[in-house]
Amino acid sequence: MDKFTTLSGIAAPLPLVNIDTDMIIPKQFLKTIKRSGLGVNLFDEMRYDDDRAEIADFVLNQPQYREAQILVAGDNFGCGSSREHAPWAIKDFGITCVIAPSFADIFYNNCFKNGILPIALPQEQVDVLMKDAEKGSNARIEVDLAAQTITSSDGDVFSFEVDSFKKHCLMNGLDDIGLTMEKAASIDTFEASAAQARPWV
Repeated sequence: MDKFTTLSGIAAPLPLVNIDTDMIIPKQFLKTIKRSGLGVNLFDEMRYDDDRAEIADFVLNQPQYREAQILVAGDNFGCGSSREHAPWAIKDFGITCVIAPSFADIFYNNCFKNGILPIALPQEQVDVLMKDAEKGSNARIEVDLAAQTITSSDGDVFSFEVDSFKKHCLMNGLDDIGLTMEKAASIDTFEASAAQARPWV
């Protein structure tokens, strides 16, 4: 998993509440177990019409937001089913930070396991960043995980809270497998000891 320390990027505004995981990645795309290749289907039903042509009005289809790395969204982002494909699709598109007033718990935790920083802020602060994001590619929002701050293109600085363990994992690029591999020496020692103590196993 890639490390997340700081990010300076274009933010896409998506001022909708209750964006559920089926809106993020519809159920017909859940057949794969690969984390790559889902970005093209992110928000599929909002991005494409029935003929698979792009819907020009949708934010991620607009030229200034095609390279967005940050998403500013409405309340209760990631609600619905617990599909891990949702953060996979977001990350594969290129978005590594989602800012909203609140998140569904399972989606929130899945983000950290997939290298995405979800940031919950008060509604009034999200409103400021939403307006900033509406400026398009001329505005870049800066996120500093170490300092736990977000800086708008106008210089407004907002602090955010994040669990210290989740912060450590993101900053060091550690998913569940990475955390396990940190204990590889201890695991090897245990396995060797167990093999001697119980050779019949």
